[in-house]
Amino acid sequence: MIRRSTIVYLVLLLVLAGVYYYVNQREKPADIELTVEPGSEVSYLFTAEEGPPSSIRIESKSGKTVEVARDADNAWVLTQPIEAKADPGAAEAAASQISTMRILDSVPDVDLKIVGLEVPEYVLTLKFTSGAERIVDIGVITPTESGYYLRDTKGGVVIVSSSAIDSLLGLLDNPPYLETPIPTSESGSPPSETATP
Repeated sequence: MIRRSTIVYLVLLLVLAGVYYYVNQREKPADIELTVEPGSEVSYLFTAEEGPPSSIRIESKSGKTVEVARDADNAWVLTQPIEAKADPGAAEAAASQISTMRILDSVPDVDLKIVGLEVPEYVLTLKFTSGAERIVDIGVITPTESGYYLRDTKGGVVIVSSSAIDSLLGLLDNPPYLETPIPTSESGSPPSETATP
C-alpha cells in the first residue's frame, strides 16, 4: 500500500516537471530592439558659468540671518550674525551645496501663498566669483518632503531637491564659527568671573 505522503510527493514532482516542460517549450519571442528614450536632462538652479560662490547669505522670515563670505585672502569669514573666522570646512561644504541645487520640477500657475512664496520662508542671496548676484526666495517643503518650492532668478516657481536646501538652512541654527564665540557684557568686554562665597 502506498503511503499518502508518497502520493503527495509524486503529484508535486509531476507538477514541477510540467512547469519545467512548459517554460522550456514556449515559443521564444523574437529579439526586440529596445530604444531607450533619453530622460529629461538634469538641470541645476545655478550654472557653472557663474563660478563658485564668494558670498552666501540666508535670512529667515523670523529674522535670523547668517552670512559667510570670502575675504581678500580667499579665506571664509562669518559676517552675520557676528564677524568672526568661519570654519573653512563647513563654509566650503555650504558653497558646494549651491552647485548641487538640482531642479526636480517646475510648477506653473501656482498660488504663491500655498507654497510659502507670497512671503518667503527664507531668502538666499548669493554672490559668485564671476561677479553675478542671485536672490532666490525659498518657500515651504513639498508634501512628499523631497524638495522645497523656490522662486528662481527668472521669477518661475520650481521644486529644488531638499538635501541641498536643508544643509544651507542648518547654518541658521549652527553658524559655521571656527571657534565658539565668547559672550561679552554690554560694555563689550568678556564677563568677569565673580568669586563664589
